[in-house]
Amino acid sequence: FLKGIAMNIESSSNTITITGNIKSIADFSQIKSKTDSLVILNKDIVVTIVNSLSITSSVIGYFNKIILKDGVNVQMRVGNDQLLSLIDDLNLVSTFNARKM
Repeated sequence: FLKGIAMNIESSSNTITITGNIKSIADFSQIKSKTDSLVILNKDIVVTIVNSLSITSSVIGYFNKIILKDGVNVQMRVGNDQLLSLIDDLNLVSTFNARKM
């Protein structure tokens, strides 16, 4: 039922909230842009993915880079069980500090 819902991203202080499905290069660009502007001021950020069923490899790679290379502490809050399961299958739960929201 989320297929037609465009991704939306909002940020405040050190938190990014993503609603809708993450699926396109444009979505990745928005996520990267918002996150880049947050990590200038915060090395601890919270990324809340409210209802996306999936996450693109480019987004995964980008979060991996800011965590492992730039030393940013990411707390990922995931609303969808399928996405949390995918993050678990990729062995990224501890890297992303991922948990059910």
